Order: sequence, then structure tokens, then C-alpha cells
Amino acid sequence: MSARLTPEIAALYARTALGHVTREYPNKLDHVLAGPGDALGPRALHPIFFGSFDWHSCVHGWWTLFTVLRLYPDLPEAGRIRNLADSLFTPENVAAETAYLARPESRGFERPYGWAWLLMLAAELERHGDGRAAVLRPLTRCFAQRFIAFLPLADYPVRVGTHYNTAFALRLTLDYAGAVQDGALAGLCRERALRWHSSDRDCQAWEPSQDEFLSPALMEAALMRWVLDHEAFTAWFESFLPDLGRREPATLFLPALVSDRSDGKIAHLDGLNLSRAWCWREIASSMPLDDRRRPVVLEAARAHLDAALPRVTGDYMGEHWLASFALLALLAGE
Repeated sequence: MSARLTPEIAALYARTALGHVTREYPNKLDHVLAGPGDALGPRALHPIFFGSFDWHSCVHGWWTLFTVLRLYPDLPEAGRIRNLADSLFTPENVAAETAYLARPESRGFERPYGWAWLLMLAAELERHGDGRAAVLRPLTRCFAQRFIAFLPLADYPVRVGTHYNTAFALRLTLDYAGAVQDGALAGLCRERALRWHSSDRDCQAWEPSQDEFLSPALMEAALMRWVLDHEAFTAWFESFLPDLGRREPATLFLPALVSDRSDGKIAHLDGLNLSRAWCWREIASSMPLDDRRRPVVLEAARAHLDAALPRVTGDYMGEHWLASFALLALLAGE
């Protein structure tokens, strides 16, 4: 498959996302019950983001739809995307999603992965300029405020390769903060990133774990690329992965094997390959063209894309979310 987003790939991802953002079941809720009255189904709890197996996947399914719609507004699926969005992204539905967050039991709801993806969706809507960003803004502000309240309490990073990874959350949040020119949020993200990671050296890259979809090592590097200027990042990265030119640590250059794509956790490893490709391509874009390590980095990105792009669709356990990570990888560095 192409290493660039094409209209054909965009249409495939649009059809895939349209097939799951309103598929209510099966569904894995992140829902704390305070009493029997809270035992409600996905759509009753979340009138916009009730599909795609879980709340956060529905959010980034919509990010996928709006991203391909902006890039290819004449896609055959464009009318379906707009009509469905008009029916779901209403002030009333946004108010219900926002009210859910006001429950005391919802303090940790989707932290930090879902928070970051909601902000990433908001950033994409800002780029459209058609009023939908304003409709979503009450919910967007809630999640931005949650980051502002939470990050000063987060003394330590979370380096796992799953939803709790803090480098991934900050990387997406910085994208949002830049789109809306939220200097306070951007400054707080940068301060935490530097506090957590500026002294990291000689990364051993003990990965992958069995159900990771993020590379703890490369995700950290992709974040630091955003928070450091070019010269500072170059120096930091050389210390972080000093043996990169010799393809060490070797595990970062080898696509993960996926033994059973019908198992939702094992299927995460397709996402790991896509997110590694995304990170490698972002890192490559910061390197001078004559950097001897750049071909090594681009080769690693291509190997991971080749392993994962044909697997984006085919089984619902991956299909309900992998297109978003494929988009991140295909658009990286452009």
C-alpha cells in the first residue's frame, strides 16, 4: 500500500469509520456506577460517542472522518459524513456528554487517552471553520480544564504502551493547544514533558509488551520533538538513542508480530506498528537530509507501515480504531 494518503485510502477509512461510529454493540464502557440508576447503555450515557466499541475509539473515529473530509471534500462518502455529523453533533447532545463529566464518579473518565483524543478532534473541527468546533466547545473546554487541573498533580510520567501513556496524551494536546492558541495549556504540557523526560538517556526500549499499541520509547521522542527547538532536540535525541545508526535497540526496528487479530488486546500490536511508523516519520522530518541516520529511520517507518497498513480493516477488534493510527502515520511529516 502507498506510504501516502490517497483518495482511495481515505475513502476506505471513511467507509470503515462510518461502519462503526454508530455501532453501539459490542461496547466496553468506562463507567463508574454510583447506584442502580446509573446502569444505562452506551447511547443513553453518550449520545454522540456511543459507538466503536468504546468511547475513545468513537472520538477518534470521528477525528478520522473529519480529517479525510477536510483533505478530500469530494469523497463519495462526504455527504454521509456531513449528514451523520449534523444529526449527532448538536448542542443538546454536547450538553449531555458534558453533563456526564460533572458526575463525581467521572473524575478519572478516559484519563488521559480519551481526553487527548477529544482535544485532537476539537483541533480538527477548528480547521474546518464550519461552526462544529463551536458546538463542541463546551465539552472541549471541560477536557482542556481537566488537563490543566491534573498535570500539576502528575509528578511522574506513565511510560506504558497503552491508554495511560502520558507522552501520547501530551503530544495530541499540544496539537490542540497550537490550533486554538491556548498558550497556558501548551506551556503546562511543555513544562511537564521537560520535567519528566529532559534527563532521559540511553533508552533500553523494553518493548513490545503483549498488548501495547504505543511505543513508550518512540512516543517520548515524538513528544520531545514538539517541546524542544531543533538544536536542543537533536542533542537530546542523540543521547536518548545513541546507537540509532547501528539499529539499536533492535526491537524498535522490528515490526511486532500479531498472532490473533480477533483478540482485541493482541490486535493492539497492529496499532503499535502504525504508531511506531508515525513516530519514526515525525522524527525523520526533523533530521537534515544528509543525516546518515535518516535513511535508517525512514526504513524503519516503511517496514512498520508495510506490516500494518494491510491489516487496518478485516476484523472489528482492530477495525474500530486502527484507521486513526494509520492516518497519523500516513500524514506524519507532511
